[in-house]
Amino acid sequence: MDYDVLVIGSGPGGYHAAIRAAQLGKKVACVEKENVGGVCLNIGCIPTKALLHAAAELREAKEAGEFGIKFGEPEIDLKALEKWKSSVVKKLTGGVASLLKANKVDLIGGTARFKDAHTLEIGDKTVTSEKIIVATGSEPLEIPGFEVDGKTIVDSTGALLLTELPQRFMAIGGSAIGLEFADIYNAMGSKVTVVELLDHIVPTSDADVAAELAKVLSKRGIQLKAKTKAVSQKKVKGGIEVVLENTAGEQETIMVDKILVAVGRKPRAGGLGLEDLGVGLERGFIPTNEHMQTNVPHIYAIGDVSKPPLLAHKAMKEGIVAAEHASGLPSAYDTIVPSVIYTSPELASVGMTEKEAEEAGYELNVGVFPLQASGRAMTLGISAGMIKVVGDKKTDLLLGFQMVGPGAGDMVAEAALALEMGATLEDIALTQHAHPTIAESFMEAAEAAHGKAIHIANRRRKK
Repeated sequence: MDYDVLVIGSGPGGYHAAIRAAQLGKKVACVEKENVGGVCLNIGCIPTKALLHAAAELREAKEAGEFGIKFGEPEIDLKALEKWKSSVVKKLTGGVASLLKANKVDLIGGTARFKDAHTLEIGDKTVTSEKIIVATGSEPLEIPGFEVDGKTIVDSTGALLLTELPQRFMAIGGSAIGLEFADIYNAMGSKVTVVELLDHIVPTSDADVAAELAKVLSKRGIQLKAKTKAVSQKKVKGGIEVVLENTAGEQETIMVDKILVAVGRKPRAGGLGLEDLGVGLERGFIPTNEHMQTNVPHIYAIGDVSKPPLLAHKAMKEGIVAAEHASGLPSAYDTIVPSVIYTSPELASVGMTEKEAEEAGYELNVGVFPLQASGRAMTLGISAGMIKVVGDKKTDLLLGFQMVGPGAGDMVAEAALALEMGATLEDIALTQHAHPTIAESFMEAAEAAHGKAIHIANRRRKK
């Protein structure tokens, strides 16, 4: 065999797998058909967060007058912004390439396809490996009638290219991608509409928390249209006519200049030749066991191509598990997955929502702490946001955490650790948190679940 472990794809899951296997003394190769770092580093998480940071800075500069600090009207230099965003991507992708090289991972450029169970064809090369890890990621879903042209109708990749700002911007899809770009374009001056087919934005999140984020975004001028379907679009003089229809069958036409199709992503499992080897597929995904093995034991699958949720940090953990198991260690994937939407404010969650816990049969203690009661939030000029904790009344164990507010993406790590370690609401309530911080609102939400929060009229709810 040419290699002990070969990884197809160098995104977050792939490069973690390759480096971990190399750390364990294996001879490793990583195949990449496009750019090192995959979607996340090149056209996903990283460049989007760079633009979100710029958008937040722009918004804060405009709002600084409330604190007695006055600037001239902020100006956007799109060329300079694009250059900065690209520099961030270049540094990170270059860093990953350096890490692969430092760990003696062979980076092979090209598209891989299985010739047999242990052999891959990569261009004009043939490479063999004892173990193979598939980490090919995902790509955007499409909507019939809203085919992406890369100019006026775009996917997330096209939305990143800010060569000019549209006067009117529409995002079809009210989850992470749609809302993050809605936040970016709104801050930069576009009139923004978000269309969501289901009952509320971020339909997988807790309804109360989604409503809190919707309140903030609506106040900012972003038009949110839930329970609404984008029916058709037509390019006309002066823009694009989009026909929308709500659940009551009522239609309206909105004129926009740019449409982002952000209704989700699908796994990239096709074209690898997996079916010829007997590797099973379900709804396009490659099913795996807790070791990330497919039904063909020496072939592993990780990240977006394996199963939802389609998140980089999940792929990273799965990559490490696959690499360790492929290297002979008894490693298994058994961890909870936090999620974050990086709008301003952020929405973060981990564990069960209140509805999910109820449906699972738990009797609940629910604690809610509004950030408007937080001294630290007040000093930051924040008057909206909340933390919600869901606990099991019988055992007092924390079941879930939901937050809208500044730094929610960092705060959710404490909640994830609490869940992993089996913390109770009392554990959280008794843990001293520094004052004044946003973090102490987590403590107060846990206190509120027991009816003893200090800074609010207690909002204890038993389910």
